[in-house]
Amino acid sequence: MEAGELVVPVPERVVVGEPGAGGCGDFATNVALRLARPAGLPPLKVAEVLRAHLLGFPGIRDVVVTGPGFLNISLGEEADPVVALVREIRERGSAYGHSELLAGQVVVLRVPYEVRAEVVADAVVRIVASQGGRAEVEHGEPVNLRPVPAPEDPAPLGADAAQWALLHPAPHDRPRITADHLAQRESNPLFRVRYAHARVRSVMRNAGRLGFDAEPGPLEVREVDSPAVRGPKPPARSVVAHASRPSVVPEPGAARSVVVHESKPSAVPEPGHAGAVVTHEPGPSAVREPGSVAVPEVSEPVPADVVPEPVAAVPAVPAGPAYAPEPVPADVPQPVPADVREFGSLPAREPGSLPAREPGSVAAPVPAAAGAAGAASAEVRESASAQFPGFTAAHQHAPLLTALSAHPRILAAAATHRAPDRLARHLVTLADAVLPFLYTVLPCGEEKPSAAHRARLALAEAAGTVLAGGLSLLGIDAPEHL
Repeated sequence: MEAGELVVPVPERVVVGEPGAGGCGDFATNVALRLARPAGLPPLKVAEVLRAHLLGFPGIRDVVVTGPGFLNISLGEEADPVVALVREIRERGSAYGHSELLAGQVVVLRVPYEVRAEVVADAVVRIVASQGGRAEVEHGEPVNLRPVPAPEDPAPLGADAAQWALLHPAPHDRPRITADHLAQRESNPLFRVRYAHARVRSVMRNAGRLGFDAEPGPLEVREVDSPAVRGPKPPARSVVAHASRPSVVPEPGAARSVVVHESKPSAVPEPGHAGAVVTHEPGPSAVREPGSVAVPEVSEPVPADVVPEPVAAVPAVPAGPAYAPEPVPADVPQPVPADVREFGSLPAREPGSLPAREPGSVAAPVPAAAGAAGAASAEVRESASAQFPGFTAAHQHAPLLTALSAHPRILAAAATHRAPDRLARHLVTLADAVLPFLYTVLPCGEEKPSAAHRARLALAEAAGTVLAGGLSLLGIDAPEHL
């Protein structure tokens, strides 16, 4: 517009979303369609003008015009929000999410002489410090931090379980001081968070043994034609053309042939019909009926020292329309072998739901959504999707990406509202999202480590870093083994 190519007012707002049907790239926009009428030009002409200018911006790899004038934008790797997020976490480490939001502020916490109030105040001091502020704890009136007291002494649970039992519930909820916090099962949120961190560390060690390291990059699988996906070739077979004819046995050194009949009523021979067609040479001619299709011969000669076994005769197929093969209706679903699966074909799941598994297999402790954790995960998805347009529910790894991107906001809210329980519930959401993702990190079977595996390993490492940093702010240990 500044160059005079388009004489239109600058729009106040441009909507960018995911490409629709027929689109491509990372984002799409209809801004050319909106500017076409005031510019007095066809939408395609406006789109081409905008495309030429967009290609000059750093971070944009390609711009494609589709349909009546939609602009489909493909980002370069350096502008990929997922890559940028992982790199930021790797660079900042456990300080990811820390900011100067409360820089220069002194927060005075006046608490009663009670164990839960003391533990909550201690966690708030660390969280406020992560946002650049300073918190001081006092015992006096009026009290400005008074969570519901614990019904009994949590010390018998141990340091980590006692901290979690007092910090995870909201301040107005009564904490449960029970042995459930020590149980190593998926119903225990503390176990899920600690187990997720331990699993990330285990995956990192296993990747090192396989000889590849973490490297941020695209998460999609590009090597779809690997031997592990294709599977071994089936052995060549020899099939008799028609059982009503004398069976033909190949002589030593003769090439084998495969004859397949078409599923048509016309392929059924009439009584007394003697129309036989020679398929190929060398060797004795194999016969087939009119309408049958000869598959190219398999270049696998029969060894000279092998004596072929006689082929058992099969009763002839009577003529008539009653024995003609029936066509399969198009609306009848065809069975898919259980061992054939495509990456990305699994249905999307919400964080906290259990992944599908084969009968008889042992399920890893992947959590079930419950209570406030489910509400927190929904809040995380909504806010992060608004901040990062690429992190939508359609993205395969959206639950994990949205949880990681929302961590700075959750940390700032926990410091502002003096609510470490928000951080604790967010760590549960993150753990619920990373556990199913870990199954996609390491290569399987004969699959070789690829750039996608290195990128997923970097994302898993970033999740482990955030889990460890969040647990440390709550005063809880993040174990390497569990």
